[in-house]
Amino acid sequence: MTTLAPGFAMEFTKSRAPGLLVTLVVAMAAAFLGSHYKGSVLLFALLLGLALHFVSEDKRCAAGIQFASSTVLRLGVALLGLRITIDHVVTLGWQTVVALMVAVCLTILLGLVLARLLKVESSLGLLIGGATAICGASAALAISSVLPKNAHLERNTTLTVVGVTTLSTMAMVMYPLITKWLGFDAVMSGKFIGATIHDVAQVVGAGYSLSTEAGDAATITKLMRGAFLMPVLGVISLALRVRTAGKPGSEDEVNTSKTPLLPWFTVAFVGFMLLNSTGWVPVSVQSGASFLSQSFLVIAIAGVGLKTSLKEVTQLGWRPVAMIFLVTLGLAFMAGGYLVAVQ
Repeated sequence: MTTLAPGFAMEFTKSRAPGLLVTLVVAMAAAFLGSHYKGSVLLFALLLGLALHFVSEDKRCAAGIQFASSTVLRLGVALLGLRITIDHVVTLGWQTVVALMVAVCLTILLGLVLARLLKVESSLGLLIGGATAICGASAALAISSVLPKNAHLERNTTLTVVGVTTLSTMAMVMYPLITKWLGFDAVMSGKFIGATIHDVAQVVGAGYSLSTEAGDAATITKLMRGAFLMPVLGVISLALRVRTAGKPGSEDEVNTSKTPLLPWFTVAFVGFMLLNSTGWVPVSVQSGASFLSQSFLVIAIAGVGLKTSLKEVTQLGWRPVAMIFLVTLGLAFMAGGYLVAVQ
């Protein structure tokens, strides 16, 4: 046993090292571009990965790229739990939490309805709805990780990430102007921004561009949206199992039977959140975990880009683009309407 372990570890590392090094280089380049040009690091990582797709066709790199886009992704999502505490729920108030819960459910439902109306895969509607409702690219990657694997999943995931990140960047500029037009105060403006913009970085940028108070409210609201990721993943896993229960031998059943009802990283996420709520976790550890989580997500999305053919993505047509725009618009109307009604 003792002689087998080092050999296995060496073989495991050797088979994945080339691909992991490639994804790490892409992630570092994306971080450099993001810091110098003030853009989304995740989007840069995805675009650079797409440009280097040919690397994934090399058998020496395939295993490492797959490891980055799956296991590294799950580690990044799990560590997000250290950014959230139960105090965030108390700070927002139960009315806002319930409103966010309803908005998340309706946004995901809207994505599924639009997928049916526009005759595209339901998985694409689920990815777009979930990414828009919860936390943008991170949610798209997490949801993709629990969906049954097929020929279109990676392509749909890539399209969703590009779409929600692009619209999130546009919203960072436009939504602060909309809150002023609606006459919201600082806290209301922050809640609107936190409830509607997809990615954390853009939420922070938009919120603090108004004021410190608005930025704090936006960040807390956004973190609360992120907390819904784990329940959504659990519901998706359960729904897939129920759907495939009566279809023995189906591809979906084979895929879903390989994973537990609650994926390990969702359990880890909840555990980290509860641990963080105790107040025992030092601020330095929280900051380190947040940095590590973001780094893992950038590496993972670089891997997704490397695995995805840009030619296949461009062949999808206008329907997915229209879906992303309509779902984003629907969430903005829901959040704006609620805040106008309660102010």
